[in-house]
Amino acid sequence: MAKLVLNDEEISLEDGEAIKGACEEAGVPFACEEGVCGTCVVEVESGMENLSDFTEEEVDFLGEQDCERLACQCKIKNGTVKLRY
Repeated sequence: MAKLVLNDEEISLEDGEAIKGACEEAGVPFACEEGVCGTCVVEVESGMENLSDFTEEEVDFLGEQDCERLACQCKIKNGTVKLRY
């Protein structure tokens, strides 16, 4: 079982689960949901290694990043990921 911490709220997720639903429930806005618009950019405070690899859409939109992800494109692999929106 993985854990997502978003703005200090802890949310349990299955390993390999997309984080979009949990982020949306926590108030992160979404628009296109395809990694194009950037509405759902979140800051990864810790646990980047516990997220899925960057998608092509994320690389196109964010470029080389070490602290931001698009919530619509991520899955949590395992462990704990701490995000800030």
